[in-house]
Amino acid sequence: MEDGEHVGLCAAFPSLSWLADSPEQALAGIRRVVRKTLADMRAAGDPIPEPLAEKHYSGHFMVRVPPDVHRALALQAAEEKVSLNPLASAKPAA
Repeated sequence: MEDGEHVGLCAAFPSLSWLADSPEQALAGIRRVVRKTLADMRAAGDPIPEPLAEKHYSGHFMVRVPPDVHRALALQAAEEKVSLNPLASAKPAA
């Protein structure tokens, strides 16, 4: 960060953060905040979100793109003699 501080974040709890002087301190701080938040949620009987690392993903999702992007991908797939699916699924990995 510009001010020399590092921020610890947790994707499962986007409203939580922790500022510290080093990356290690930021990580330790956000871990403490998440542990406390989880303890508070359990005490209140609130549902605990499933950890992202443990979620099951089907591998299927719909993506809407502008027609010109669809056309360009279809042309590229045809030129490479592959279907649009493997071509499009390789794009995020590139």
